[in-house]
Amino acid sequence: MIQGLLEKMKLPALLINCKGEAVQSPAAWQARRQELLEMLSREQFGHTPAAPASIQAEVEKQETAFGGKAVQRRIRISFDTPVGAFSFPYVLLTPAEKMECPAFLSLNFVPDIPNHCLPAEEVIDHGFALAVLYYQDVTSDSGEWDGMACHYPRDERTGWGKIGMWAFAASRVMDDLLTRPEIDGSRVAITGHSRLGKTALWCGAQDERFSMVISNASGCAGAALARGNTGERVKNIIDRFPFWFCGNYRSWANREDEMPFDQHMLLALAAPRGLYVSSGSQDGWACPENEFLGCAAAGPAWQLHGKAGLAGPDQAPGVHQPLHEGWIGHHIRPGTHFFSRTDWGYHMAFREKHNI
Repeated sequence: MIQGLLEKMKLPALLINCKGEAVQSPAAWQARRQELLEMLSREQFGHTPAAPASIQAEVEKQETAFGGKAVQRRIRISFDTPVGAFSFPYVLLTPAEKMECPAFLSLNFVPDIPNHCLPAEEVIDHGFALAVLYYQDVTSDSGEWDGMACHYPRDERTGWGKIGMWAFAASRVMDDLLTRPEIDGSRVAITGHSRLGKTALWCGAQDERFSMVISNASGCAGAALARGNTGERVKNIIDRFPFWFCGNYRSWANREDEMPFDQHMLLALAAPRGLYVSSGSQDGWACPENEFLGCAAAGPAWQLHGKAGLAGPDQAPGVHQPLHEGWIGHHIRPGTHFFSRTDWGYHMAFREKHNI
């Protein structure tokens, strides 16, 4: 049933390279993933500048949190850019008196911790550390090229949009996490909701140091296939938020069926690491059906590495029927566009099951 739906969509081939050759080995996949990264950079997110040679990290404040269960640090990351130094803060919560903890790097809509989309104490109680990056500390969610955006030259057609900038900043947080004895650097997952779910996917696609990539309700330009999308379409998103993307993305408005890419390619760039996509049953604008089909279409990238991708019945799951057996996790919970404790619970359960 699922394969039949995908065949009707006529998606661009994931495992056929630009020369028309079949990709049949992990080594061939590495070359293919570079092709996909280049195409998604050129046509959707924009090209990301090179990472800085080094970063500096300063702990600005440290205190106990949650009744002594955690240590909370405010850390400022600084690095050189083409027009001088730039810095931004993030918050790191670690379980008290524990070392080498697996961690979540959470992209946040608000600076408050905890908040309505971030059950920080529950995360700590499960033994995870939590790095929190408030996205507008990097650059505003607007067409103003402020903050980090004004520190790099940008080509209007292929230069990075704000999603790429937020993803770049998350990788700089990862630079610092890898130096922290409290963090197990081999088990850091990046996670985000909605536009920040798109950001998490793009960050994890480019930065293979993340052990897992988690997208909650990322929808159009995120986990949901553009072809056959019954919710937000490319024209909708590019008309409202052109600054999230490169200029070339506008050329695909109302032309989704002609695109040489689709979102299963973005999802596949997490392979062979962990990937999780979650949705709300009433979040039609994010098109949960196409998010699920995107996961299914990405699966062959894991199979190429001898791993199961999306493992489950040959049909879309119902509410509270999580798919956790393969390396692509998925669930649908009741409700609308939101990042709930239910979602976090499923994500943590998946990580604990696969030890990632």
